[in-house]
Amino acid sequence: MKTKEIYTQSIRYFLAPVLPLLDDADISEVQINGIENIYYEKHGQLHRSEYRFPSEHLLRSAATNIAEYSNRRVGGKNHSVDARLPDGSRVHIIVPPSSRIGICISIRKFKKSTFNIESLIQWGSLSPMAAEFLRIAILLHKNIIISGGTGTGKTSLLNALSSTISEHERVIVIEDSSELQLQQPHVIYLEAQPPQPDGTGQVTIRDLFVDSLRMRPDRIVIGEVRRGEALDLIQSMISGHSGSMTTVHANTPRDAAIRLETLSLMSDVSLPVYVARAQVASAIHLVIQIERFADGSRKVTYITEGLGLDEKNNYQFQNIFHFVHQGWESGGKIKGTLAATGYQPSFTSEPYFFGLDDKIVETKDIFQKET
Repeated sequence: MKTKEIYTQSIRYFLAPVLPLLDDADISEVQINGIENIYYEKHGQLHRSEYRFPSEHLLRSAATNIAEYSNRRVGGKNHSVDARLPDGSRVHIIVPPSSRIGICISIRKFKKSTFNIESLIQWGSLSPMAAEFLRIAILLHKNIIISGGTGTGKTSLLNALSSTISEHERVIVIEDSSELQLQQPHVIYLEAQPPQPDGTGQVTIRDLFVDSLRMRPDRIVIGEVRRGEALDLIQSMISGHSGSMTTVHANTPRDAAIRLETLSLMSDVSLPVYVARAQVASAIHLVIQIERFADGSRKVTYITEGLGLDEKNNYQFQNIFHFVHQGWESGGKIKGTLAATGYQPSFTSEPYFFGLDDKIVETKDIFQKET
């Protein structure tokens, strides 16, 4: 079995044509679309590079080595694979004939997470009031769904928010491919595993979720829900494991709930639609919507409370914060702030009940004692 150092040298050898992009700290993603079309993302903007692979053979060898490092295979019956580089960068590979333009490798570069909520405020992704609200909501063990499109920064936001989790909690992180980097001392990282060539040995997110419930977690964090494990997560949220956090691909808070409902119905448990919807509605406390704007910036656009179902069995949501667009700065940068709507959430008095009075500075208009 190759060591990590040998894999690092091997993969860097085969990726030599794009090493200047991979080694540039300001580049967040490298997209290899066959041997001739290579793009990169820098400061939120996509650019086409001048780099090329000299042959399809070199690119295929790179794909094979990357997959092998993650104990996965690509080619033959496996048209695509999710993997990672030895430095932790996340990789997706898809090969012909599924890809008509040749082997495609997307590399989301790993950056050690050193930022927190304060960093999000500094970058303009959150307002100070919204940041304080989220800190308190996390301390109150509210179930939080981070919703957004591809490349909007959902995982980075989840990393930043997780920095506010108490260091006294036992946190279990479950992912398809390890990417989250929590800063707490008591964190257990679980990673799904693909099947071996003989079809055995597969470990799914659902398998790991069942394991996690037997490990006495104070909080469960799932990097992203994509399949039937959504049902297990939702059911755990409504049965005593509050404070769970995850991400989902969706364009609005309502779409996020519908997405979770649909994924729950994809499980191997036969569940009526109205039951799945009722469970999702009961489980979601907050949805944080994040968006990438045309200037490359990533901002939270909504923080929304889930309020269950109405009399017509439709999801009810109420925005607590929303992004207010205030025009454009010179250079094409968007201006705006995440402002409070004036709505007080259903748990407005809970911080006082749990003795979090000292945490309430910016959010005095949101969190108020019952009279």
